[in-house]
This record gives sequence, structure tokens and C-alpha cells, in this order.
Amino acid sequence: MKLIGEQKIAVPRQIVWEGLNDPEVLRQCIPGCQSLEQESEERLKATVAIKVGPIGAKFAGAVTLSDLDPPNGYTITGEGTGGAAGFAKGSAKVSLADENGGTLLNYDMDAQVGGRIAQLGGAVIDATAKQLAGTFFRRFGEIMAERGASAVAEAVPAESEQAAAASAPEVRIPSAAAAPRRRTIPWLWIIALAAAALAGLVVGRRSGSISVREGISVVLLVAVVAIAGFVIGRLSAGPRVREG
Repeated sequence: MKLIGEQKIAVPRQIVWEGLNDPEVLRQCIPGCQSLEQESEERLKATVAIKVGPIGAKFAGAVTLSDLDPPNGYTITGEGTGGAAGFAKGSAKVSLADENGGTLLNYDMDAQVGGRIAQLGGAVIDATAKQLAGTFFRRFGEIMAERGASAVAEAVPAESEQAAAASAPEVRIPSAAAAPRRRTIPWLWIIALAAAALAGLVVGRRSGSISVREGISVVLLVAVVAIAGFVIGRLSAGPRVREG
């Protein structure tokens, strides 16, 4: 028995490839799948209950992945036994291609059955196989569409945040070194120079001893000069910034 078909899936090929290698996705897609456990990277153990015509059976078997070519396709091979109902085995070549922003999935499958199931005739077996394959790929397309929508929903907020960050105005905080310095008040310089000149005159009048009154005058004038210099220095340096 041979089946050839295709399925168009409206999501990128990488997402489809990841779905084909996800045991949970495959379990949800395989009709009648009761369990699907991954034994290794390329082998899974499965239990499937299906009905072919009037015969229903539970098949236990294994699924093997080979010819891996990510994200372009692989070959999937399976075989199982259903007790008195018979056995089934087959393989499918699955290939993926980009198409209009989505993915085109092609499959080429060969299958064989034996036992009581084989006695039902080719027409019944072919119809059942086409139905099972159609159900699998329909479910797979629905799950992939949900994943694609989730990926887009997650990407939109991230892009919005990046755009907002890019459009936000840049705020520059001037450093202490770049802060403008306050200009020195001219009249303080005038007081300081006048005081210094007056002190020089008082001292220069006496080449000998200085009276107590003149000495006090000199001291006061020097103090005025010192205070004026201190004030000028503070105003020139600007406000002090506390650290810590």
C-alpha cells in the first residue's frame, strides 16, 4: 500500500521541523495514540488503538527516525503488532519546503499489513490508511498554527519595547567637572586690593618701629584680605557636592 500527499502549513519551516521532532506533538496527532515515549533521540515507543473496518486492535511497537536533514525532512519508520488482529509496518519520507511564508510538507509512505486485517481487502485498508493519514496531518497543521500564533504574539511586545527604547529621548546628566563655574564678584577683588594697598602704606610710613595702633591696623587689614580671598575662592569653585 502506497500513499503520497502534501499539507500546507502557514508557519515557518523551522517551527514545523521542531514539531515533527516533538514526541508530545506526535502523540496528539497520531489517531488512537495512547502513549508515545522517547527511548533515544531517534527512537520512540508507542501504543496505538485503531479500528480497521470491523476489526479493532491495540498495537504496540516502535517508531524510528532516520535520514535526518534538519530542517528539510527525515524518514520515519514504524512497526507494531496487534495480537490476533495482525501486524503493521511501514515508512514515510517526509520533506519540507518554504512556500509563501509558510511550509509545504510532502510525504511518500509505504505500508504493509498482515493477519486478520489483511483479509479485509485492499479497498478497506486503503480507505482506512488515507483517513488516518488525513487526521494526522490535519491535527499537526492545527498545532503548528497555534505555535506560530504564539511565537508572533511573543515577538510583538519585544519589538515594541525595542522601538520605544530607540525613540526615547536621550537624557544627559552633566558631570561635576562640566558644571558651569560661578563668576567672581568684582567688588570683592576691589576690597582685597584696597586693603592690601592701605596695609602697604601704613607699613611703609615707618621704617623703624610700628605703634600698637598701626600694628592693629595692619593685622585687621591682613585679616580682611584673607577673608576676601577665602570668599572669592568659594564663589569661584561653585557649590560643593557631597559624596556618599
